[in-house]
Amino acid sequence: MSTVKKEPATRYCYHCRTHHPVEEMKLLVTKTGSRWRCIKSIEAVRRSKAERDQYGREVSAANQSEASSRARILNKIQSEG
Repeated sequence: MSTVKKEPATRYCYHCRTHHPVEEMKLLVTKTGSRWRCIKSIEAVRRSKAERDQYGREVSAANQSEASSRARILNKIQSEG
């Protein structure tokens, strides 16, 4: 039996709240400790304000869509039960 721990293939990005492949992630030190963040979101910070705002709207829309989808699924499950 092997005691070697396998690293996960993905990491959770605290900025866009999704999992990304480890190769697309970077470990950042924050006030509250170390956190993983995707390179795409880090690079978005270096852009103009308009581009950052657009990126933020895209991430927010994706998060809202995912939350709505989960809510629909849960409502369907609850109504069937």
